[in-house]
Amino acid sequence: MEPVNTDVSAESDGPAAAVDGDTGTGEASGAATLGMIQLAVEELWPESLAEDWDEVGLVAGHPGAEVHRVMFAVDPTIDVIEEAIDFGAELLITHHPLLLKGVTSVAANTAKGKAVHRLIESGTALMTVHTNGDSAVGGVSDVLADALGLQNVAPLTPAANGLPEEGIGRVGDLEEVLTLGDFAARVFGILPSVAGGVRVSGDRDGLIRRVAVCGGAGDSLFGEVRASNADVYVTADLRHHPASEVREAAVNDRPYLIDVSHFASEWLWLPAAAEALGNVLTDQGHDVEIRVSTTNSDPWDFILTPG
Repeated sequence: MEPVNTDVSAESDGPAAAVDGDTGTGEASGAATLGMIQLAVEELWPESLAEDWDEVGLVAGHPGAEVHRVMFAVDPTIDVIEEAIDFGAELLITHHPLLLKGVTSVAANTAKGKAVHRLIESGTALMTVHTNGDSAVGGVSDVLADALGLQNVAPLTPAANGLPEEGIGRVGDLEEVLTLGDFAARVFGILPSVAGGVRVSGDRDGLIRRVAVCGGAGDSLFGEVRASNADVYVTADLRHHPASEVREAAVNDRPYLIDVSHFASEWLWLPAAAEALGNVLTDQGHDVEIRVSTTNSDPWDFILTPG
């Protein structure tokens, strides 16, 4: 049994296939400030779309500081922060929050404290776009649905404070009927290479057309998935008991389940997000270089499988 290859190199189709380009090479009116970028981020991914339990927005940084380089990443890990510093980024935008749960200390001998100190000491601001980035048009699940070729896409859970097309998760239809095996291969093919691969529950030869997706952990949406009449549900972090219960309650074996890497499902959004922010800043006349992190922050390194 050989471990799955988790190498993420510059030649791969995974996280190392970074967006690295000048997003404003025309007649720039000057450097953007962090405060200006906050306004651009709010335009794209309004904080009002974030779930009540979430913590999004500016985590560290002075709104008046100039920003010439920005890096996007999934996780604010130390390795990602060091990559941003090496790039010379004055701003790191991550999907996952650094301080989602309360802490009583940011001493540098703790993991989160070390991250906070490194950011501040290097002059690197940190901003979080989490469930507002999930819910917004062009967000995490929209990008996943588009990559899978879904049509007539709608939210699984419409946003309470957003447009009709905004909300958590998406459901839509494939252009043509596929077997579950072929569709799972499509899912595997669009994701960056990670140790966990793709797990599938269902008949490999079963036919599917209607697909529900949720980037990140989505086992709280099983009720909405059933109501959407989806043939298959693609999400991450499926736990044993919820997945078993869905299988036991399945009607005609549907919905089938496809469990993917949390990191991989959300990484797909980063290039699109970088391009969207770059377009807004360019339209405003700012010369800002935006890059997507090449660090694989999936927590797993290898996997052993039967045979």
